[in-house]
Amino acid sequence: MVDILVRNVDDELAARLKDRARAQGTSLNEVAREALQAFAKPSQAEFLKIADRIASMGPRFPGSSVDLIREDRDNDEPYR
Repeated sequence: MVDILVRNVDDELAARLKDRARAQGTSLNEVAREALQAFAKPSQAEFLKIADRIASMGPRFPGSSVDLIREDRDNDEPYR
């Protein structure tokens, strides 16, 4: 883990963060970590790029899965 020191935090901002921490029953550090994590989460474009990369790792099936799902749903056989 890395320690990050943030200097010159406005007094009003610090008070709001402390109030939030007190209301959540947690530490100021935890509230700051959550805020940083929310700020640094991937954008939708980055998320879609990652999802496309993961999808490309698996096999591609021709056609739509809708037909397969309907076939399975409409099958009267008790077990296959």
